[in-house]
Amino acid sequence: MARDERVVRDRTRPKAGAARRSPVRQRQGPARSATWTRRLAVTALVLAALNLRPLVTSLGPVLEEARAALGMSAAVAGLLTSVPAVCFALVGSAAPRLARRYGPDGVVLAGMAAVALGLALRPFVGSTPVFLTLSGLALAGIAVANVLLPVVVKQRFPDRVGMMTGLYSMALNLGASAAAAVTVPLAGAFGGDWRAGLGSWAVLAAVAVPPWAALVRDGRRPTGPRRGHQLGQGTGPQAERTAGGDVAAEAGSRVRVARSPMAWALAAFFGLQSTSAYVIMGWLPQIFRDAGLSAEAAGLLFAVTSVLGVPLSFVLAAVAGRLRNQSGIAVLLGAFGLAGYAGLWAAPAATPWLWAVLLGVANCSFPLVLTMIAMRGRDGATVIRLSAFAQSVGYLLSVPGPILVGVLYQHSGGWHGPLAFVLCLMVSQIAAGYFAGRNRQI
Repeated sequence: MARDERVVRDRTRPKAGAARRSPVRQRQGPARSATWTRRLAVTALVLAALNLRPLVTSLGPVLEEARAALGMSAAVAGLLTSVPAVCFALVGSAAPRLARRYGPDGVVLAGMAAVALGLALRPFVGSTPVFLTLSGLALAGIAVANVLLPVVVKQRFPDRVGMMTGLYSMALNLGASAAAAVTVPLAGAFGGDWRAGLGSWAVLAAVAVPPWAALVRDGRRPTGPRRGHQLGQGTGPQAERTAGGDVAAEAGSRVRVARSPMAWALAAFFGLQSTSAYVIMGWLPQIFRDAGLSAEAAGLLFAVTSVLGVPLSFVLAAVAGRLRNQSGIAVLLGAFGLAGYAGLWAAPAATPWLWAVLLGVANCSFPLVLTMIAMRGRDGATVIRLSAFAQSVGYLLSVPGPILVGVLYQHSGGWHGPLAFVLCLMVSQIAAGYFAGRNRQI
């Protein structure tokens, strides 16, 4: 009888090994899931950033062939340089409403799908209106991603805002430079077909879709009491602060961003640095050619301004993210711009490589303002509204600048007048950057 009782007790007693393993497994499961999600988010972020500029920069090298095939007038071709900024402003303003309904990850997923579809179809149409419509579809996808990527950084990497902003800014510059440099060789690989060269970039956009789809599925899978509030995947006090996603969203929706002086400073800084970037992209090669340099040399000098942004974007945003006040960096970058434009005004052919390097450094104001936007909002919901406001207003402000430069150039026949105008804008950029860089939150 006693023996039977011992057997029963042995059978019902839990095994020591199982008792020891169970808590470990319970801890390892969520930890592995959080690590996997964070790595997936990094991959999705980089792939999305790579696709934010090829739509624009891939067309220029084959624009002559595209115009001939589509019967596109010079006026319409010139309009294409302003369409991206207008589309970014108008469509980007809708991003906060879409994000509140579908979540930032879902909206970026739809944006990447729109980019892939537009890039794949637009080279193979036979009319200018359809070409422009499909370009607009892809630009709409880019516009919502422009606004929401800083939000994704704020939510998923609240303790690494500067570093992650630098990473995707570096990827953005890399995508822009690669599309400008590789589109013609790609067309050559397909027998000189410009349509194939343009359409090839749809493959890169399609590759970005699955990681974002996986993030959306991961966000819908409940694995814990805070799973639904994906405002950061870390642990500890920061995760506790960001876990209240519903409270943050409700508070952020009550913030009137348009009444904040800081929001207007960010919008002005964003718009003025965009104006400078569009002037460089649209007119810098022509300035060098008018100074007597060859087309090849002018192209190489323009490439320098783009390539410099690849490493500098990462370093600059990482450093800015560690500082509470970024005013000094904004002023310093503006000083580089002043020196570069002043050199072009005084003696463009004297030391052209120096002017190109100075302007390339000044162009790094873009990752700086993105870092500022992510840091100025108190929570993810506020960052969504702030990002949409600063980018929408900023892109609208950037539209007239390159056009006015062209008008001044046409009427004066030289570059002294246009460059004097750009120098005045650069002084305004320095002032706006100083105010936007102060340690204030909305």
